[in-house]
Amino acid sequence: MTEHELRTILEHLRREGGDDASFEAKSCASGLSKDVWESVSAFANSAGGTLLLGISESDGFVPVADFQTHKVCDQFVSGMGDGGSPGFLSNPPEYTIERVPFGEEVVLAIRIHELSAAQKPCYITARGVLTGSYKRIDDKDVRLSPNELYSMQSATRVDDSDRSVVPEATIEDLDRAVYEQVFSKALVVAPRSMRNADTVEERLRRLNFINNDGDVVRAGLLVAGLYPQQFFPKLCVDVAVHPGLTKGSGGVVRFDDRAICEGTLGEMIEDAVHAVAKNLRRPSLVNGVGRIDELELPEAVLREAVTNALLHRSYNERFDGESVSVDVFEDRVEIANPGGLWGKSPDDLADGRSCCRNPTLMKLMSLALLPSGSGSPAEGNGSGIPFMMSEMAARGLEPPEFYPALDHFKVVLRRPLAASGRSEAVHGGASFVEQMLRSHGEMSLREIAQESDLTLNQARKRVKDLIAAGCVEATASPTSRNRKYRLA
Repeated sequence: MTEHELRTILEHLRREGGDDASFEAKSCASGLSKDVWESVSAFANSAGGTLLLGISESDGFVPVADFQTHKVCDQFVSGMGDGGSPGFLSNPPEYTIERVPFGEEVVLAIRIHELSAAQKPCYITARGVLTGSYKRIDDKDVRLSPNELYSMQSATRVDDSDRSVVPEATIEDLDRAVYEQVFSKALVVAPRSMRNADTVEERLRRLNFINNDGDVVRAGLLVAGLYPQQFFPKLCVDVAVHPGLTKGSGGVVRFDDRAICEGTLGEMIEDAVHAVAKNLRRPSLVNGVGRIDELELPEAVLREAVTNALLHRSYNERFDGESVSVDVFEDRVEIANPGGLWGKSPDDLADGRSCCRNPTLMKLMSLALLPSGSGSPAEGNGSGIPFMMSEMAARGLEPPEFYPALDHFKVVLRRPLAASGRSEAVHGGASFVEQMLRSHGEMSLREIAQESDLTLNQARKRVKDLIAAGCVEATASPTSRNRKYRLA
């Protein structure tokens, strides 16, 4: 890092009024501060980041006079376990240290690298993994929740939750018509699976509807249960249609429509797609000499997104209280499932490689037909995300957006007929920001950026344009860290 690069970073932090997701400034005037280790843990468990030691945030991100560079550097190296002592962290990350001249002072710029999925979490040893593990959210180091820790620790482990026993369920709780159809297809596409399986019980056992003791397992119940929600009330799909751009923006009217989709996975998939489709527009398109009405988002993409959410969610009991959620907004559809990204990284989501958190469930769903008889919803060959991207591109729509988090995974599909308003917001206009301020009252630049999927610089430009037009005003001076914006 050069002095010019450091000056640019500090100027950026001054404009923001604080640290951000990538940079953490600490003065360490008399020695290395203990909260440095929280930031190291947070950066290592998130996307990495840089510590700027010898910089005073409270004084406006300026160098600390007479900063003891060598002393603080030695303390950091020792604390990382590289100075002959055990160190303060378990699973410490890789790091690089640079001494950056800044006027008459020297600043320590320490780049913390993100740990691989197999190495996470990095945590402060003395506090233990439950209370010493952190993640980075904007400018804060936030302690990981138990669910986030579980997702992180199980991100590369084979999960057998879909084969766990449902204690109160029996074979009588399974729909014979469904599992007989699965048997029929298995005889065609996987005949060896039915070899010497002459009874219903043996076939159910062979395909893992039940275990060797005759107990019904989760995968079997979810694929062929008469009513799986009798045992797991929240293992459903919650479809909510919102009147604005964010949750709760409709005031008294919280939802334009709501559907709780229950039943087997196949029933939930079809019901959820129908619930979304009836709330989307069907523009008329010219087709040769005629016109056709076509859903504004491809129905096949909606089905794939909902199917993926149900097949790849975590079925560990700690997530039994969470549904798959589908939120329909004026400009987008969001599909989110409990459980973080499993077996892959954000960079290789679309590489066509299949990684399956719930292999037994995937196998059964590849044999089960949807209730409408329109085919099996799962292939299990890694083609789902490439298919979604291809279908959206073929219709001239924005590509699907994927947002993996520690304890959930979200897909966003942009609605094309709302794109003109959103495009105005993203590419030069500000009406989108006005709508959010009208809904929320007051918002900071970071909140505007997060809600609208704008970058901070884009949000700042929109707000600046609105202030110049007399439409928006600030609630505090430019130097205040609590500065927000509202309609004038």
